[in-house]
Amino acid sequence: MARDYYGILGVAKNASDQEIKRAYRKLARELHPDVNPSEDAQHRFGEVTTAYEVLSDPQKRKIVDLGGDPMDSGARGGGGDPFAGFGGLGDIMDAFFGAAGGAAGGGGGRGRGPRSRVQPGSDALIRLGLSLEECATGSDREITVDTAVVCDLCRGGGTAEGTSTKTCDTCGGAGEVQSVQRSFLGQVVTARPCPVCRGFGEVIPDPCRQCGGDGRIRARRNVTAKIPPGVGDGMRIRLSGQGEVGPGGGPAGDLYVEIDEAPHEVFVREGNDLHCNFRIPMTTAALGATVPITTLVDGDYELDVEPGTQPNTELVLTGKGMPRLRSSGRVDGRGDLHVHIDVVVPTKLDEAQRDLLVELAQQRGEEVPTLAANGSKHGGLFSKLRAKNR
Repeated sequence: MARDYYGILGVAKNASDQEIKRAYRKLARELHPDVNPSEDAQHRFGEVTTAYEVLSDPQKRKIVDLGGDPMDSGARGGGGDPFAGFGGLGDIMDAFFGAAGGAAGGGGGRGRGPRSRVQPGSDALIRLGLSLEECATGSDREITVDTAVVCDLCRGGGTAEGTSTKTCDTCGGAGEVQSVQRSFLGQVVTARPCPVCRGFGEVIPDPCRQCGGDGRIRARRNVTAKIPPGVGDGMRIRLSGQGEVGPGGGPAGDLYVEIDEAPHEVFVREGNDLHCNFRIPMTTAALGATVPITTLVDGDYELDVEPGTQPNTELVLTGKGMPRLRSSGRVDGRGDLHVHIDVVVPTKLDEAQRDLLVELAQQRGEEVPTLAANGSKHGGLFSKLRAKNR
């Protein structure tokens, strides 16, 4: 007689997938061996898990709705899908070639054994805001991270003090249960993780009160990150073994520190090069001078402005930009600093200043402005427009 899988979960036959999932989760929380170690609860937990596996599979649920039992080894003796009842291609391959294969007459299979509760931890990512100066010089920064650490009460074991794990009664410590199913090749033995111990081969009758049996807890801790010179926005620094501790106190993953570079009020970064605007009076542009300029890394620098310097002139200071950071983390030289000259024309003149400029214009024959020739050998506005429209 077919089992009443709907009744086991306590749902109606027309229940939706979400209703079935909610019912299973509710019962699983009540009957899980880590919460309720009684033998009756373990037996019911196995039934509930099987019922959910059946009703969450459209093909198996269809067999149930037709009055059959997809978990009955004799349910597929006739026609129909010879692979109905297998979880998928992986189960089929396991059945014929894997750990629990056998055919025609049932032969036994070799189990894969229980899996360890100790699992590697996940990697973690944290963003670190840095100024452009900090990106250029590098520094050691202390970072506070909220992550998983080994439970200091059970030291990763997951059991309460003075207790230990217990061999699973359902699978006998194998971590998997076997079932015999019929196919067109005969009887096939398949194995799947034990629904009671979840493949561990053992249960925790008395879990640690601090970590609930997981062997790890959430906590805040400080980590020192060594920031090399030349890092930039979006780059990631890997701190090996500083990520989250795994279940059962397993080895920690890695911590990645992603750089969030703040905009600078003076310099604009372009790769390893820096750009800045430098304002000079028109008299300095005409006469030339040596003027002080402050660089990002090297401090004050004497900038030579040639006589007759024009607006938008670009002066390149070689090696005064950002450190070049190689993939190996080694710094190899520096980029350049591009200084864009902005010539400032006075907007307010007193009478004496105006007279001086008028006299200068007369001496240079510049009383009346003239239009520049379109075919200037140096190019200009019109040549740029013509090039753009071609």
